[in-house]
Amino acid sequence: MEYLIAATIGLLTAAGIYLLLRLRSFPVIVGLSLLSYAVNVFIFAAGRLAINSPPIISSAAAGYTDPLPQALVLTAIVISFGMTAVILIMALGAYLGSGDDRINLQGPEGADIAPAATADRGA
Repeated sequence: MEYLIAATIGLLTAAGIYLLLRLRSFPVIVGLSLLSYAVNVFIFAAGRLAINSPPIISSAAAGYTDPLPQALVLTAIVISFGMTAVILIMALGAYLGSGDDRINLQGPEGADIAPAATADRGA
């Protein structure tokens, strides 16, 4: 079970980072969502994966599941949904305004604002 959860977290993280490195706005939004899902699964797994254990301590139960990571994940889901909706509306407005969803790596005057690979560093 732990290997499946670890593989899921790794896969979501790798796919999220890959999509974040794209130069289009909508894959970047999907990549941010995948990264937030990976963090949510990680936080959920940090609260011990106990099957059929109640989240409340009682004398009848042999063990319990920590309810704090579950509450944190529920809160993070709501926050990430709101963040995704706002970023999606901003990207849609930028697409409708410019007709393209590429991420601009140039300033307003056409100057490249990306890290200069050919800059003279020795002189």
